[in-house]
Amino acid sequence: MERLFRLWSQLASYWSSLLTLGFSLTVFALLFVFIKRSRSWSRYPPGPTSLPFLGTILQVNFYNPHLCFNQLSKKFGNVFSLQYFWTNVVVLNGYEAVKDALVQKAEDFADRPYFPRYEHLGYNKRCEGLIISRYGPAWREQRRFALSTLKNFGMGKKSLENQISQEAGFLCSAFSSSSGLPYKQLIKKAVSNVIYSLTFGERFDYDDEKFQRLVEIFQQAMKEETGFLPQLLNEVPFLLRIPGVPQKVFQYQRASVSLVDEILNKHKETWESTHIKDFTDAFLQEVEKTKEGVETSFTYENLCLVAVDLFSAGTETSTTTLCWAVLYMLLHPEVQRKVHEEIDKVIGRDRSPNMLDQANMPYTNAVIHEIQRYGDIVPIGLPHMTYRDTELQGFFIPKDTVIITNLSSVLKDETFWEKPHQFYPEHFLDADGQFVKREAFLPFSAGRRMCLGEQLARMELFLFFTSLLQCFTFQVPEDQPRPREDGSFAITHFPHPYQIQAILR
Repeated sequence: MERLFRLWSQLASYWSSLLTLGFSLTVFALLFVFIKRSRSWSRYPPGPTSLPFLGTILQVNFYNPHLCFNQLSKKFGNVFSLQYFWTNVVVLNGYEAVKDALVQKAEDFADRPYFPRYEHLGYNKRCEGLIISRYGPAWREQRRFALSTLKNFGMGKKSLENQISQEAGFLCSAFSSSSGLPYKQLIKKAVSNVIYSLTFGERFDYDDEKFQRLVEIFQQAMKEETGFLPQLLNEVPFLLRIPGVPQKVFQYQRASVSLVDEILNKHKETWESTHIKDFTDAFLQEVEKTKEGVETSFTYENLCLVAVDLFSAGTETSTTTLCWAVLYMLLHPEVQRKVHEEIDKVIGRDRSPNMLDQANMPYTNAVIHEIQRYGDIVPIGLPHMTYRDTELQGFFIPKDTVIITNLSSVLKDETFWEKPHQFYPEHFLDADGQFVKREAFLPFSAGRRMCLGEQLARMELFLFFTSLLQCFTFQVPEDQPRPREDGSFAITHFPHPYQIQAILR
């Protein structure tokens, strides 16, 4: 018994030593991680003083965030931090910082934050659409599919060019018959028809009631993204549980999803697996291929959200750019005159413009690029999020930090542009008057999340713009004041309302 007791004591002593050693190693490891982490966080970007609970959210003007970020960058530098309640946010300003993040460290900054405020629309961690999808297998699957499918249906090809040219003809006819006054709605309907036909396989007459309702609902849905309230609901999501709040605050977003769901249900009734005529047909074909029990992003619920993403993104940015284009032609008649001269010289007035003309029209091409640069179409882009701990320009940025890219500060970076705060098409012309693309021209963002519809947008902008200028001279009506050159912010930066007189050439 005594021998057994000694053996038990030895085992107990040995086990105690092991526990002590294990505890010591654990403490040492935790201490090492803490010291390393503390050193890393000492290099976290600076920022304004944070208030308890609120953070720095009251210091941000959500109606003109890019202007607010420009001011903060003057005090804290091109990489600075904010605190939205308990969410860490880092804002990137200027070409070098944005390029280093989105291009040089593309994967580190490729994620998206989760947006609780979209849950009532059907978004969840297994059904994220395309644009705000988290970085991972589902996003790769949808991005790859969208790019290949849109290419199959003509993006970057002659077939789509002909379709856009035809739509440009309808737009010019509408301008002519209506004296050009409802310019915004006419442009939006023309651009909407292009993406609608790619997504759903049909186009509408501009006076079609169903089409007018669709365009209006999506336009109002974009406005619901503006201001402090959407950000508050995203950061304090339990407020969305209050009965009636989502229905009141996001009524048009809910209506847009319901409308697309209605369109898709009708589309399914005529769908044929042997006749794939649009994006929706191709997506439904992938849904049919999916084997039971296999986890995939190709579901009917996700199709609805992807379709909303495509239609919203494919309409709003090009519409906004073309509205700025008309405004700048009003405000800069000497630029409009030079564009007219180049159109007359290269295209004439007896045929429609085509994409081959672009190479022979350096001034017009420069004007279109300057409209995109100076107009600040998407001034801050959609938020990114760090996929892992990373460093940027000497600063430590931890995983899951929300990243805001101030694209406006890139397009007006004083170290890259000769006259950043003026409308100056010569930014894109060399000494011989030939077009030259500038590296700080990033209206479509950059890296893995750059706009997948860039080719479509470029084609639309050139063909719509040259078609309008081929047909019309735009002037401010005699009884109207000079239009304002600033704009309002709602995802895109849109010009304030103005009136035009479209005179046939």
